[in-house]
Amino acid sequence: MALLHGVPLLPVTTFGGGAAYVRTNLDHVRNDATPEDISLMGQPWSDGLAERLVASLLAQGTRRRERLLREACHAGRLALTRHIALAVTVLAVGASWLAVAFVGPAGPPSARSLVIMLATPMLAAVAGSLLRNYQADDPTWGWAAARGLGAGLVTVFLYIAGELLTVPDLMTKLDPQRLLFFLVPLGFAAGFTFDLVFERLRTEQIKVPPTTSAPMAQDK
Repeated sequence: MALLHGVPLLPVTTFGGGAAYVRTNLDHVRNDATPEDISLMGQPWSDGLAERLVASLLAQGTRRRERLLREACHAGRLALTRHIALAVTVLAVGASWLAVAFVGPAGPPSARSLVIMLATPMLAAVAGSLLRNYQADDPTWGWAAARGLGAGLVTVFLYIAGELLTVPDLMTKLDPQRLLFFLVPLGFAAGFTFDLVFERLRTEQIKVPPTTSAPMAQDK
């Protein structure tokens, strides 16, 4: 139980009993004991060994307190970054939908309407990527935002390119409001699912079905 909860231990093997067994397990788990501490626990009894053993036990306690303090600081920083990322996600989603009201009416595209129409789905993709990264054990928010931005960029331009192939005069009379009602959720879904798709492409091998040779025609 002490090994499980990281409690400092001092199994002195020279006294026999189960100390040798505990010291062997301590060598595997370590807790906050150093190799020098474990070696000291296995030495035969001699003058001055008691003071060294007590000092070793106290040093384990000091290292344990320092480790717990570092873990608490890391947990606090992680919680703070999670709250910031969640706030950014909510703001990005809100801004994505509010952009529909400011993109302008249908007609020949202006620089303002084009920028809003292209940037808004990318912003939604960043929000989706940050939201997916929220539950990660060690989240990297910068990379998550960059991956979401890339996913949104590819998705938006591929969609618009497909629309231009089917409707060549799309840019002469553009309806950005109508397009944003589709591009914003599309960008969010692309950012939210991009990490999953990318991880599968990176880790899984492509499975090629086995080829079967055609049966040879039998001579009649």
